[in-house]
Amino acid sequence: MRVVRSLLFVLFFYPVTVAAVLIALPTALASRRAMIALARAWSRYFSWCAAAMLGIRARVEGAIPARPVLVASKHQSMFETLELMVLLDAPAAIVKLELAQIPLWGWAARRYGVIPVARAGGAPALRQMTRQAQAAVELGRPILIFPEGTRVAPGEQPPLQPGFAGLYRALGLPVVPVALDAGRFWQRRHFAKRPGTATIRFGEPIPPGLARAEIERRVHAAINALEQER
Repeated sequence: MRVVRSLLFVLFFYPVTVAAVLIALPTALASRRAMIALARAWSRYFSWCAAAMLGIRARVEGAIPARPVLVASKHQSMFETLELMVLLDAPAAIVKLELAQIPLWGWAARRYGVIPVARAGGAPALRQMTRQAQAAVELGRPILIFPEGTRVAPGEQPPLQPGFAGLYRALGLPVVPVALDAGRFWQRRHFAKRPGTATIRFGEPIPPGLARAEIERRVHAAINALEQER
């Protein structure tokens, strides 16, 4: 049954995604506001498909931030990536450069306002990422980052990547950590998804200005809080 439901998801979600990318090309030329509206509609459609066909829904705990902050989230699957787009109302997400280089999709994503970063780019890449993040904050958008750097399986707790602390220091914003367990249902490299309710927990804001060791310790503990509870 899981295979059938997952196949239905593929048949309904991905053709619409291709159509959305094609629509995004003229939309992105019109305005960024129109591009953001399209991205909102696409991410909400994803939520509907995940719930209706896969039986995967999100349970939100904690307060969703209502002002520009740096949102530092655990990353286990595609599910939370698009759910957070809905919950945070079009955040400027920091993504690996390879995603922004995908033909057509990458160009549309840049017009939406994703912030691509080369993992091996060093200080120049950090400076460019910071400039783009500051511009997004000036527009009133939250910044979404996955500070562990990549998707991990449930139970894995890798250290934070160094770019997180640099961005935290440069932006001077509070950090809202996000713990989640979506990987239990949307397993990496598994076609068949498991139905269930994924928890997305927004933690208490962490103030700006902390030393690197302290902010990394607090964020790492907060985004892995659900792992500690199991």
